[in-house]
Amino acid sequence: MIDKLIAFRLPLTVAAALGLFATTSALAGECPKDQVAANAMEPGATAPEGVTDDVLASIDLSSKGGDWKGNALRMRKLVVQPGGVVPWHSHDARPASILILEGTITEYRSSCKVPIEHKAGEVTAEFGDLAHWWKNNGAKPAVLYSADILPPMASDADTM
Repeated sequence: MIDKLIAFRLPLTVAAALGLFATTSALAGECPKDQVAANAMEPGATAPEGVTDDVLASIDLSSKGGDWKGNALRMRKLVVQPGGVVPWHSHDARPASILILEGTITEYRSSCKVPIEHKAGEVTAEFGDLAHWWKNNGAKPAVLYSADILPPMASDADTM
């Protein structure tokens, strides 16, 4: 009887979890299609300001061999105070996914003519021909979680 109950409830639990995920997470704000352009935004701030960047965990991917040698998978927590800045950086060699947990933060992206507002609950993927910087224009701290692949020879200091 218990086996049947578990077999019955498991799909419901999985379905409920997927439904919850679908309703509570969203893709981050996007650049309006009519505002997309190459080199649309000039480089912004070049130094961090009012931001803490704590590495929560890091996994050396070298044991996977091949192209993974020297890479690390890293999870960080960034807290950007009102007026704080994550400086201009690129993602050509460092893919990342950012979860905005609390607050709002504005992204100034090389491929968009207008700033992009990101809100709590959104996730944004960063990869390829992308350079940008972020600023907290809100009244409360913005809390972000970043999962990225740190390339060989890169230091934590030069990869916000």
